[in-house]
Amino acid sequence: MNEPVLKKAMDTLEFLSQDAEARRLYEDRQKYLHDEASMIEGALAEGEKRKAVQMALELLKLGVDPAIIVKASGLSEAEIIALKKK
Repeated sequence: MNEPVLKKAMDTLEFLSQDAEARRLYEDRQKYLHDEASMIEGALAEGEKRKAVQMALELLKLGVDPAIIVKASGLSEAEIIALKKK
């Protein structure tokens, strides 16, 4: 049998055989880890967005065509137009 599959089955069996308090603690820990990963992922996405906006602002100052900035930055045309008005 495939070893990772066997390990997952054993982990599941161990989890299911725990008492209610142990299951609750396990589930709380899993929720915490999931929430933490989501928070980090959101922070990274926000940082990437800020970087794209800064790049777009610099390119606008240099007179680069907004259509090119859309392709280079990943920002939408509406976002570029809004930045252009600033």
